[in-house]
Amino acid sequence: MGGVSFLSTVPSFTNINNRQHLTLSSSHRSVLIRCCKIDPQVSENTLSFHRRDVLKLAGTALGMELTGNGFINHVGDAKAADLNQRRQRSEFQSKIKLSLSKAVKAKPELVPSLLTLALNDAMTYDKATKSGGANGSIRFSSEISRAENAGLSDGLALIEEAKKEIDSFSKGGPISYADLIQLAGQSAVKATFLASAIRKCGGNEEKGNLLYTAYGSSGQWALFDRQFGRSDATEADPEGRIPLWGKATVQEMKDKFIAIGLGPRQLAVMSAFLGPDQAATEELLASDPQVAPWVQKYQRSRETVSQTDYEVDLITALTKLSGLGQQINYEAYTYPVERINLSKLKL
Repeated sequence: MGGVSFLSTVPSFTNINNRQHLTLSSSHRSVLIRCCKIDPQVSENTLSFHRRDVLKLAGTALGMELTGNGFINHVGDAKAADLNQRRQRSEFQSKIKLSLSKAVKAKPELVPSLLTLALNDAMTYDKATKSGGANGSIRFSSEISRAENAGLSDGLALIEEAKKEIDSFSKGGPISYADLIQLAGQSAVKATFLASAIRKCGGNEEKGNLLYTAYGSSGQWALFDRQFGRSDATEADPEGRIPLWGKATVQEMKDKFIAIGLGPRQLAVMSAFLGPDQAATEELLASDPQVAPWVQKYQRSRETVSQTDYEVDLITALTKLSGLGQQINYEAYTYPVERINLSKLKL
């Protein structure tokens, strides 16, 4: 079966009625405001009190009460803290991606290893026991040395080197292996998308970058990027949860994907994660009537300029996979902001 291989490019007041009373109460006091019907024959200029004045007074009273109780100050502090945390995480993640991008660019031959490393680390998830998943357990020697992880040691070595660099500039503690392995998988995917764009531009890197910027699906990574704050496992995950992708039958692969909540569609779109020879994997997958239509769909998509169907579905599948077994800590990698002591400033 023909087709372009993914890896081939890499070696919201109610109305106030007449004579109603509006009472604002608090633990300290209550304020009674009488709202009377306005005589339409009375000139507006002669009125000393309008409904809008009532609303202003009500708002003022409420505002004074909230301020007196310190509520507004607390809300303001909370919002400021949340914004600071978001900014810190975003900046840190950007630096991580830059480091990984450079590392992958320097060793493009490790892209298949990084893809399978991200897959196998997450694929240990077991729905029945809610154990395993994208927890970085594959870093343990007893797990990386298993048969299903053969050939992934060099990819893990790249992760280890990148971690040293990233930890050296982190202000919010060391990066977890769980996060780093999945982010490395993302970087490998992006590198391959970019390489495909360059290939379509006859090898012109500048034009390829412009093509990928114009037609790529970078905006689809938002949910993946939000899943940042995975926790590391403290021991290797149990054996027997990952198939030997190079020897597994299509049915065995389908069964594994179904067991973690995915299916034939995701199996087809993630064919590049199942070993270094994507073309051979796709040929095998195309022999199954449930998987074949998806294999063909993604092969056709890869031949287009935008690759939209393929890119969007791959990013969606990887996003779901990379969150398996994890409760994301959205405060991870944040740190206290040093406050300025105004009393010590010389004016």
